[in-house]
Amino acid sequence: MQRFRRYNLWLLAVVTLLLAFATYAPAFQDNDTAKARSQANLTQLVVVGNPTEKGRIRNIALELQGDAIRADREATLILQLEKGNDEFGTIRDLAKFLTSSQVSRVRTVAWIPETVKGNRAILALACREILMHPDASLGDIGRGEPLDEVDRQFVLSLVRQRHNPKISEALAMGMMDKDIRVLKATIQQGEPPNETTESRVITESELKRLLDSRVVIPDSVTIKEPGRIGLFSGKEARALDVLVQQTVEDRDEIAELYKVPASVLVPDPTSGEAPNVAYIELKGEIGPVQVEFIGRQIDRAVAGGANLVILEIDSPGGLLFGAFDLIDKLTELESQEVKTVAYIPKAAISAAALIALGCDEIYLHPEALIGDAGAIIEGPDGKFERAWEKVNSIVTPKLQEMARRKNRPPALLLAMMNKDLKVYEVEFVESGRTWCMSEEEIHNSPKEVRKGKFVPESGENLLLTLNGERARELKLAEPPVADQGELKQRLNIPADQPLVAVKKTWVDTLVFILNTDFALFFLCVIGVVCIYIEMHVTSGLLGIVAALCFSLFFWSRILGGTADWLEVVLFILGIACVAIEIFVIPGFGVFGVSGGLLVLSSIILATQTWGNLETNFDLQRLARTIGVLTGSLATVVVLAIVISKYLPHVPLLNHMVLHPPGTAGLDDDGPMLRPDDSIDTALSGARSQRFSSGQTGISASMLRPAGKAEFGNLYVDVVSEGPYIQKGAEIEIVEISGNRIVVREVPQTTA
Repeated sequence: MQRFRRYNLWLLAVVTLLLAFATYAPAFQDNDTAKARSQANLTQLVVVGNPTEKGRIRNIALELQGDAIRADREATLILQLEKGNDEFGTIRDLAKFLTSSQVSRVRTVAWIPETVKGNRAILALACREILMHPDASLGDIGRGEPLDEVDRQFVLSLVRQRHNPKISEALAMGMMDKDIRVLKATIQQGEPPNETTESRVITESELKRLLDSRVVIPDSVTIKEPGRIGLFSGKEARALDVLVQQTVEDRDEIAELYKVPASVLVPDPTSGEAPNVAYIELKGEIGPVQVEFIGRQIDRAVAGGANLVILEIDSPGGLLFGAFDLIDKLTELESQEVKTVAYIPKAAISAAALIALGCDEIYLHPEALIGDAGAIIEGPDGKFERAWEKVNSIVTPKLQEMARRKNRPPALLLAMMNKDLKVYEVEFVESGRTWCMSEEEIHNSPKEVRKGKFVPESGENLLLTLNGERARELKLAEPPVADQGELKQRLNIPADQPLVAVKKTWVDTLVFILNTDFALFFLCVIGVVCIYIEMHVTSGLLGIVAALCFSLFFWSRILGGTADWLEVVLFILGIACVAIEIFVIPGFGVFGVSGGLLVLSSIILATQTWGNLETNFDLQRLARTIGVLTGSLATVVVLAIVISKYLPHVPLLNHMVLHPPGTAGLDDDGPMLRPDDSIDTALSGARSQRFSSGQTGISASMLRPAGKAEFGNLYVDVVSEGPYIQKGAEIEIVEISGNRIVVREVPQTTA
């Protein structure tokens, strides 16, 4: 009995320990995660552009100092130095600040991805650590000329503070003056067997002084000859163990070196100041018009000084080419120092997911979804099916480049489009960094990785789709946000600043309306009918209306992203060919048919984009456009019949109809857009009667340059050889070619 009680006590103790572990282990894990996240939040990379933004860098450093004090740990500010020319005073003031007690809790790191010379190199010397690309160089502070004494003493005072133990006064002097020899000497101290040695960078004069003092220097090597510019490459400095702490090739290696997520090292142009925000909504199906509209909104916002563009995305997707066009637009903003953020309160599916992935940061609601970006086609049976094999070669490089630029796992992006791709969580053995990779990536990885658990949302005939929390776990998005208020807090947007979506202008609304099939039908009908009537009246007003209709059509299509100036040129060329057929070379049909085909082709080309990744989409859109144009043509024919019958009887408008002399009243009930029997008689007469050069007559209508003329009792089509001829003017025949009669006005003689 006693043994049984003892057994129960042991069992109770074990169960209690297990329950305690189950209760507190997640807390420990969360605490570790919180520490890692805190460390990431205390690291920031700033690109030092041209010119140096002294005030912004100060603000960021002070913010990091405050965060470091609150977290009771050291913060890290990485300055990515690029080529630039700065006044010495600007660099001096910033260097003093970075080495002052105001930022004592901030470790400053200079990252040199490319060669940096001049005053900007002083900024690197003021930092505690220097990282360089192996092929980049640093130095030549005076750009080939010695610094003046005051500036030289300031640089040396920075070095004497010993913020960076890899930099010595001798090395700095060699970077400022090309005529100084710099050596690395081995100095022996003490007597055997207790002697010690140290390596020291010294000048030639220091070497002489040490030797005169009988210091034992068993070895020395010149690292900069007199006359040589004091410029050291990363590879050279690393080999000499001077100047740099480490050589790295990209930000990923920096992230591994400081054990922070690579996403932390994406430059944030809004840091250090209150962001100027542009809030844009992307909702509904993504097509060319929507993409162009968003692009215009972004351009307007950036032109207005915005440095933070937030896209609120709620879309089921759309055209892949449209998504890639918008991604390219977002990518261009990097060079303009504009930060892009995708905010997904509900869902970003298919092409919308790719657009979100093209942004610098992604914030989802915890239950919002992102993914399922598989390309689909309509099969022979009318059912939609996946088409990864057809788009793989085009899409894969694009997605991999997107992932690299935004520091996201490429395998996750590919798994959104490839239902058979399996993704695994992995850990880099050397750095401990976690990531997601496919089997192929794991096999080809140049670094040793430890394969972890399978990502269940991928593979197994599944297109990767993640909610907000899961996207954060897999390093695809930032920690989720519950609403706009939390989003503003994350992005350091003042709480009292409302996030109001940019509204459409009247131009945007008009472009959306004119890009509909109804607008295409309406503009084509009105334009062609006006041309038809204008050919039979002398007003000119209807010609302007027709030109306005087609101008609106092409203008809206250009702004809608489906047309360019090529379509406009084809349309104008087509109209020119038709005009030649009517007024210059009538009767053969070559110019007329060619012009009609050019006009039709230009309209069709302007109504859609081509080469879309969604197979059969182009053909479906083409069929719809041809259907609309066929309907508009049928409508024009019907309207032409009605106009021919009723226009001569409409009060006021009937005075616009051309009546050649002698034809008015011949048939009041017949259409009078052109004389009936008289014209036919004239044409047959023109063929049967031989006209001769010099024969005179009267212009029955204005010749612009073509029109009607009366010769005796016959009315024929004629063409002026040059300027327009007014109605009723005396004319004479100057050339006859087939059915083409060329005339000119007979000069009036004065007594």
